Amino acid sequence: MGIVVDAVRAVIAPLTRTRVFRRIIGPVFLPPVERLVARISRGRVQLSALLVPSLVLHTTGARSGEPRDVPLMYTADGHGRAIVAGTNFAGQRHPAWTANLLAHPDAAITVRGRRMPVRATPIPDHERDAAWATIERQWPGYRNYERESGRTVRLFRLQPVRDAER
Repeated sequence: MGIVVDAVRAVIAPLTRTRVFRRIIGPVFLPPVERLVARISRGRVQLSALLVPSLVLHTTGARSGEPRDVPLMYTADGHGRAIVAGTNFAGQRHPAWTANLLAHPDAAITVRGRRMPVRATPIPDHERDAAWATIERQWPGYRNYERESGRTVRLFRLQPVRDAER
């Protein structure tokens, strides 16, 4: 399966760096398709996970206080934590889930069908370049989303916690 995934990534990765992907395919078509696949598979299949390590982030709305779920690409940091980037397909605005984590850093993630509580911590400025280097080893060129958005993308480290620590 690794050879197939690598071949598909080699074809898809350049597409994700195009303006059409950033402006139309990514933000307009991917979210509803991701929701449809999740609904049909009863949450067992995440479309984006076929290409990159993916998780579902379960947050609390910053303003509404309502539960919110969003599928995201993540990068393992080698220390049992996940790094997520609020690229928003190079959009000018930060994605809502980043505001949710700033307001409510205690959240949960589901990875490969396993749900676990996490605490989100913004990655400080002095660690950003190292975090981006880690992310780009997995998905080369991903930081271009930050450059093209005209804003500093919010990066978070998601640290698993035991329920007693929350």
